[in-house]
Amino acid sequence: MTALDLLSGDARLFVEKIWASRTHLHRADPEALLGLLSLDDADRLLTASALRAPALRIARDGSVLPEKQFTRPATIAGQPLTGLVDPTKALALFREGATIVFQGLHRYHQPLADLVAELELELGHPCQANAYLTPPGSQGFAVHSDTHDVFVFQTAGTKDWEITTAHDDRSEVEAITMAPGLSLYLPTGTPHAARAQDTVSLHVTIGINQLTWRGLVRRTVEGLLPGDEHLPAGYLEDPAALRDGLAQRLHELADRIGSVDVGEKAEAEVRRFLTSRSPRLAGGLLDAVTEIGDDTRLRRRSGRPCVLRDAPEGLAVLLGDRTLTLPARLRPVLEQIRIAADFTPGELPLDAQSRLVLCRRLVREGMLEVSR
Repeated sequence: MTALDLLSGDARLFVEKIWASRTHLHRADPEALLGLLSLDDADRLLTASALRAPALRIARDGSVLPEKQFTRPATIAGQPLTGLVDPTKALALFREGATIVFQGLHRYHQPLADLVAELELELGHPCQANAYLTPPGSQGFAVHSDTHDVFVFQTAGTKDWEITTAHDDRSEVEAITMAPGLSLYLPTGTPHAARAQDTVSLHVTIGINQLTWRGLVRRTVEGLLPGDEHLPAGYLEDPAALRDGLAQRLHELADRIGSVDVGEKAEAEVRRFLTSRSPRLAGGLLDAVTEIGDDTRLRRRSGRPCVLRDAPEGLAVLLGDRTLTLPARLRPVLEQIRIAADFTPGELPLDAQSRLVLCRRLVREGMLEVSR
């Protein structure tokens, strides 16, 4: 099951008929969602992980509280450390009805890092993960809307949501009770608010920061725009000087746009995305101390792309956070590795030394990991 299947129920249906158009409620596997962030995980992050603001923020009655109300200074090796979350202060605010928000969980909580990485590759859009821990009967934020699409899923307790949707030029408020196992999709700009019920509520939001046609067109034409010459002096009295100069530059821009190689620009956009993701190296220390031999079982690292492109200097392998360049003759071997569930170096069609050198490098680069 893919990340999109887990959250939406049917990845193809979601992309073809629901994506960025309307809300969608899906009953998922509660255990699969619980494994992404449990109350135990939230407790550990809050009390034993030395989080610093803004990785954690606290909201109450629709307002975000100042960091000084739940942080403290500290030192490490004599160096000052600011914004350290004080669990005692944070828990006291929580007991008083405040919501604790874990921000950017995809950067420091591995299960959600894996989910976000896989979802990014399926959608081709940057994603992020936050979580909201709310005491019984409380509401952290008033009615609001987000500037990005959101998947919401509950992992503990229940929360009543009020969602405003538009139907046939009229607005309609829909009430949904989110419980563990439910996943909700909200398109950009959907007004919503949520309140915890009789028990502590923990829910996760996966934000999808859409890449748009407007953005792609802007990146495509940016380098074609005229230079920064000054507007002509005196144009306030003689607008024709402005009109004629603008017309000339627009005609020139149109000519340049007409000669754009759209295939080249599309490929550049793919490369831009697939070389700017966060590094994925969980388990890298264990891999570094493992002696890799012909019988070592290896596998593609979850959420790590492996896109092959011909390049003047050989074979370009897009790994998500970087480009790896290898000899072009290795393409058939990389194709085999790319589609294999797992394999051993001894199964690759290379001589003994070459296959071990290649596999050790791919492990070092984070494309592969040792199966454990």
